[in-house]
Amino acid sequence: MDNGLLSGLIPAPPTLATMNSNGNLRADRSRSQQREILRLAVPAFLALVAEPLFLLADSAIIGHLGTTQLAGLGVASAALITAANIFVFLAYGTTSIVARQVGAGSERGAVSAGIDGLWLAIAIGLVTGALVAGFAAPLCALFGASPAALAQAVTYLRVSAIGIPAMLVALAVTGVLRGLQDTRTPLVASVVGFSANIALNLLFVYGLHLGIAGSATGTVLAQCGMAAALVLVVTRRARELGASRRPHPGRVLRAALDGIPLLVRTLALRLVLLVTTWVAAGLGDVPLAAYQVSATVWTFLAFALDALAIAGQALTGQALGAGDIARARSATRTMLSWGVLGGGVLGTLVLATHSVLPGLFTSDPAVQSALAAALVVVGFSQPIAGFVFVLDGVLIGAGDGLWLALAQVVLLALYLPLILTVRATGPSLLTGTDPVAAQGHAMTVLWLAFVAFMTLRGVALGWRARGDAWLVTGATR
Repeated sequence: MDNGLLSGLIPAPPTLATMNSNGNLRADRSRSQQREILRLAVPAFLALVAEPLFLLADSAIIGHLGTTQLAGLGVASAALITAANIFVFLAYGTTSIVARQVGAGSERGAVSAGIDGLWLAIAIGLVTGALVAGFAAPLCALFGASPAALAQAVTYLRVSAIGIPAMLVALAVTGVLRGLQDTRTPLVASVVGFSANIALNLLFVYGLHLGIAGSATGTVLAQCGMAAALVLVVTRRARELGASRRPHPGRVLRAALDGIPLLVRTLALRLVLLVTTWVAAGLGDVPLAAYQVSATVWTFLAFALDALAIAGQALTGQALGAGDIARARSATRTMLSWGVLGGGVLGTLVLATHSVLPGLFTSDPAVQSALAAALVVVGFSQPIAGFVFVLDGVLIGAGDGLWLALAQVVLLALYLPLILTVRATGPSLLTGTDPVAAQGHAMTVLWLAFVAFMTLRGVALGWRARGDAWLVTGATR
């Protein structure tokens, strides 16, 4: 995105040529702000990319077991990630609340709010884990995968459900630490935890020959270890500040109510991803396997670009908590520029390696061909993704959850007719004298539909950012 459009979204600062005697001071503040963004974004980037890197490793480990196992992983992953990520407000909402308290000068209040989120995560995680384990078969059946792939998916999901409480606790504690401007501790936890995940998966899958169940078991053990370490860090901080570590029912309930708008927003977004997976499953095992890997690559790129969104959440919340609207706008403008540029760099790397990457995940030539076609679209779409993720993080940091929820529901309604059209035309997309080429064409069409959704999302977020309604100051919104 060019500087002209970025300037249209958020008013540009005065140039050096028009600065008054305070120009040098403003330049120093700008450099200081850029350093602050990097201080938060670089560790967040390393922590965020660690997770999808190891998810990619999981895909590679399972992918070499066979196409059926990889297709099953695609279904189970979609269900599992949905079950956990619909509660991402435990991280995002907590970051915003904690950052506002920090900006208002109340670190004890910030940690207390974070402890409330931790207890909420435990309660939600226990219930969600039990439900996912109990209904694993019908949940996976919703995607319409082949019987063989469905059996693999149910096995993976039932085992993985045990780790859902740990996943949600890690989300909540990570949100607390980000709000406290600490992105290094989650980085250490991510690197150690996901390194253990790869080692355990290799042991259980190939050493003990437990197949896809072994991969799920290794992941659950790693998740529990990460959650325990992060909880220890936050509870120690609470003890130092004299903040209560016991559950307070009233405050926990309020934290749950405050998270409803972000829950709705996330549910609508997850429905977009689930419907897309459902359409891929309807195209057959080869397209579904290719979609699983391409979606994991997309997730890796999204997590990489989300580093700026994490910085946006923390810095926006802190700035608005301190009543500094100018700083919030200035940081947003800088992060938008970096987000679009970062998306361009990542997209170029994907395009340069789109014919090489498939061989790392599968030995099936048909899956490799379909995956290569999908990665071309994924690569070209990354500048749009960078723009969207940064603005989404900024508005979450501002506590603009209600608008985000309403906007995402509208975007879902706009996307459904488009993706359902792809589903309806699926059989015609797969016809032709060359089945391999047809499957690649189907993947291209599927991903183009998703990129259209991302474009609409960028338009909506850009329109919101141009106004002032999201710029609410104070310790609470």
